[in-house]
Amino acid sequence: MTPPSNFADRLTLGMRALGHPLCVGLDPHLSLIPPLFRRGTMDRGDEQTALAVQEFLTAVIDRVAGRVAIIKPQIAFFEQLGWRGMKVLDELCRHARAADLLVLLDAKRGDIGSTAAGYAAAYLAPDAAMPMDALTINPYLGFDSIEPFARVAGEAGRGLFVLVKTSNAGSGDLQDREIDGEPLFGRVADGLARLPEELLQPLRGAETGWSSLGVVCGATWPEQARRVREALPRALFLVPGYGAQGGSAADALRGFVPGPKGLEGGIVNSSRGILFPDLDVDSEKSGRIGTGSAGDARSSSETARWERAIDVALDRAIDELGNAVQARR
Repeated sequence: MTPPSNFADRLTLGMRALGHPLCVGLDPHLSLIPPLFRRGTMDRGDEQTALAVQEFLTAVIDRVAGRVAIIKPQIAFFEQLGWRGMKVLDELCRHARAADLLVLLDAKRGDIGSTAAGYAAAYLAPDAAMPMDALTINPYLGFDSIEPFARVAGEAGRGLFVLVKTSNAGSGDLQDREIDGEPLFGRVADGLARLPEELLQPLRGAETGWSSLGVVCGATWPEQARRVREALPRALFLVPGYGAQGGSAADALRGFVPGPKGLEGGIVNSSRGILFPDLDVDSEKSGRIGTGSAGDARSSSETARWERAIDVALDRAIDELGNAVQARR
């Protein structure tokens, strides 16, 4: 059976099959990489550091493959390592896609005219030099800045996630400011719904009805998620802020709607909670959760212990989100 060419269809069908919306974020904080993978000085300019990041995240990808539908590398952690980091990013993303994982690059690109078209060509075009399945973009240069990304994504079957209401505490400084009685984030959502039909139609999934023009809406702001969902009933949500940032599974799914296999309508990202779980594997086996012990994934120098810690963190997030998905069937 030929897989669907539309990003939203591929992602939604994958999550339905797995029973949960977990997205694993790849944010390789250098100071947190376990001793098992560390090389050289771990300074940003040390050529061994990029190799350590590659080995670490390759192992993570191999553990999550088949268990989640999508991963989200954050480009900043690779850019800080210079050209070596960008080479590692490219190789990791190709490795993930070969393992049937969708790859969402968190780059928050945003520009106008030919510059926006250049970013779209780099990551979204069929002949992209560094191909991704989806990209985060910033709308605050205006809605015309979104059009080059949307056009290329629609033609190539790729996806976009537009920043609307982000999870950080300071997001309200601008995103909640009222303009003629409406918060700015709501006006962004309304504006996305009014983009030209010629841009929106190619992004709609024929099999699921979900749109590949998605939005970023943080788990830390569940009430605002409802406002965004009203404006964009078929947009996939990228939900940061779950877990380490304080958002619960129920909060993360506040913008989701009933589907054939439970609540659906987006992905819930966890980065630090999966990559650097703060739990003691030995305590976990006996039903007690430890914190910061010599047995946790961040300090482990033993492969089996590290693998166990990652698996436990992954199981926990999958179970929590899977249960929340089924809560309103």
